[in-house]
Amino acid sequence: MKRRPSLAVLLSAGLVLAFAGCGREHPAPPPLPTVAVQTAEVRVLTELRRTELPGTVRAVERAALAPKVMGSVASLPVALGQLVKRGDVLATLTANEIGARLAQAEAGLGQARRDLERETGLLTKGASAAETVRSMEDRVRLMEATVAEARTMLTYTTIIAPFDGVITRRLVNEGDLAAPGNPLLEMENPTLQRVEVEVPDGLAAVAVGASAPVRINTIEFPGRVAEISPALDAASRTFLAKIDLPAGAAVRSGQFARVAWPAGEGTALVIPAAALTSFGQMERVFVVAEGRATMRLIKSGARHGDQVEILSGLAAGERVVADGAATLRDGQPVEVKP
Repeated sequence: MKRRPSLAVLLSAGLVLAFAGCGREHPAPPPLPTVAVQTAEVRVLTELRRTELPGTVRAVERAALAPKVMGSVASLPVALGQLVKRGDVLATLTANEIGARLAQAEAGLGQARRDLERETGLLTKGASAAETVRSMEDRVRLMEATVAEARTMLTYTTIIAPFDGVITRRLVNEGDLAAPGNPLLEMENPTLQRVEVEVPDGLAAVAVGASAPVRINTIEFPGRVAEISPALDAASRTFLAKIDLPAGAAVRSGQFARVAWPAGEGTALVIPAAALTSFGQMERVFVVAEGRATMRLIKSGARHGDQVEILSGLAAGERVVADGAATLRDGQPVEVKP
């Protein structure tokens, strides 16, 4: 009958093998090769800080067209979105009382002129006084002014376009009653647009003409500060600023916009963007010191062209690997290229 080795025998054999293994030396890993790299200094960049503010696109030229006299809308020959030229007739009103007033004034002027002619003839014959003639002359001038006023009032029954543009709102229809001050139409010039933004009191008012980039949807436009209100709104503690957009910008009145408003100068640490590599979810760079590249975990910020801002992990004056960082290992010897 074949006997199995006891547990004590197995344990003894295991201990012998373990001691034998401990006495064996493992070979050391080969040294990392020296790599030639280019470095860049972590430098301090002075930049103009900007704060993003919400704004609204508005037309530079826009008008709400309202009559100056009471009347009914006789014609309204324009539609929404219609392009119009300066001087085009947009609406006409019926105001019979103004026409009657003009006829009355013209009749009174004719009577005054006849009376003046008669008194002038009598004065030459010595049958009238000079004072009477002067009174007649004053009456003629008064009636002439009355006629001019009535004719001017009659022109108010025709609404014309004050500039080239497009009809954006049509608030009445033919036959509706038009009252002074109540708009009939709204129009604007779509080729000249600007962004109106409410700037908090804590942000300094920049000079007119300063740059203020504008983003509308995914498009960024160069903006220029055109107007700044000197007064604050008592409720919101903001002041109104208007930023001109380039002529012909493909935007529409009423669109939402984001304005990069200047917020003073600040400093930032920057390195070349090529020096920054990803390590999983982390960002790293290699700092060169005493002939070796040491890995450093950092946190980056905004990009400035080919430079990237460093929020933490580096100090000004340190040198980082700017070329070849992706293949380096922590502690690897490096030779800095001149």
